[in-house]
Amino acid sequence: MASIEEIKKLREETDLPISDCRKALEEARGDIAKAKSILEKLGREFVKKREEREAKAGIVDAYIHGGRKIGAIIQLHCESDFVARSEEFKKLAHELCLQIAAVSPEETPLLEQPWIKDQDKTVKDLISDYSAKFGEKIVLEKYARYQL
Repeated sequence: MASIEEIKKLREETDLPISDCRKALEEARGDIAKAKSILEKLGREFVKKREEREAKAGIVDAYIHGGRKIGAIIQLHCESDFVARSEEFKKLAHELCLQIAAVSPEETPLLEQPWIKDQDKTVKDLISDYSAKFGEKIVLEKYARYQL
């Protein structure tokens, strides 16, 4: 059985529900790295199940770089207004704007780009992680990058 400290540590590192962290740790017999792999696999399976659902709620977000020479705007959809209004969803939208401003989507398709804050993840992986965290389908509907 996983200790409370192990569960708490995994929860802090993944931001996933305590019950999922406990189950993953028990299956991994206390191995945190293995538990993370289990959680990632479950997240991917969860996202596949959600593909058929409709994402009608969402937000529009924008970012203008400091020199005011580069800007990005996105339309990010989810299933509910509750998630769309959450600070974590807004954080995801902002991260995607930063990504678009930093790396032109014309060079590499956006969803296949390595995420600028963790080269081991793609932008698609980042969106999937948030989708699993929220328990909702998330779709990057539209985006644009402007540069002088």
